Amino acid sequence: MSTRTFTLTDDERALLPGATDVEHYAEHGWYLTGKLFTDDEIAQLLEASERYYAGERDRRLPLRPPRLAYWEPSDGPVQRHNDYVHYESDAIGRILRKPLIGAVAARLAEVERIRLFQSTLIYKPPIAGEPSNVVPWHFDKHYWATCTSERMLTAFIPFHDCDERMGTITMIDGSHRWKEIGLEDSTTRHFAERDRAGLDRMLAENAAYNGAEVRRVPIEIPLGHLSFHHCRTYHGSGPNRADRPRRAVSLHLQDGANHYRRFALSDGTAVAYNHDALVRRTAAGDPDYADPEFCPQLWAGDERDLDA
Repeated sequence: MSTRTFTLTDDERALLPGATDVEHYAEHGWYLTGKLFTDDEIAQLLEASERYYAGERDRRLPLRPPRLAYWEPSDGPVQRHNDYVHYESDAIGRILRKPLIGAVAARLAEVERIRLFQSTLIYKPPIAGEPSNVVPWHFDKHYWATCTSERMLTAFIPFHDCDERMGTITMIDGSHRWKEIGLEDSTTRHFAERDRAGLDRMLAENAAYNGAEVRRVPIEIPLGHLSFHHCRTYHGSGPNRADRPRRAVSLHLQDGANHYRRFALSDGTAVAYNHDALVRRTAAGDPDYADPEFCPQLWAGDERDLDA
């Protein structure tokens, strides 16, 4: 991976979240950006994703972690998820590492440094009744139990205008501020590995415990815009009722202070994230979530660099 220069143009600085936007994110747990990607960049993402689905790879993972999401043509017309697309496709990875994305994330999370944590290429086929198209309510921190940070966040990047008819991402407003109850071993598993009814029940129970209203906010995202959400914001998405596929990347981001921690299940078994089988080791022998090969830095600076 090439060395990045963390600078912004004046036009890009104008797209950074202002103080009111940062307050909105802190209160609601999500934020819709301005147009961070040009039409040409989105077209490049779309074209590169087509080549990726046709089998093009610049490199492949050295091994397949046990919980890797990795659609293959033999899986059929289900919702596709392909992790580590930033690693396997240079064309996609180059655009996802745009410094402006890291700068926006740094402003929202109120941190100095942002690294990429994971990227997943997503394709939701235009089949209204396809069960895999419905993503149940969950929040990302559940399956990032080995991460120390509470400031991680995710950017959802559609390759087209994305509305509720297409099954856009939907937030549970303010849910990142809830006190969590009912934590159990199963919550460390990805939503695709868990029972949908159980996830719905967990959302309802946590809302009731916090005396909170379950307010669903579908995020309508124009071409080139992104939505960001906090790692503890409940979110999901509905079926794709449109006449074309919903294409996107889910870009998971970590602040510079994040690192590995051992997290044990009730029987003492240590939880493992996919990175743990791939990244280099620290001096202490732990997985290094700052490994630039898999977790490249997207932004480095201080608040003065982000002054609008």
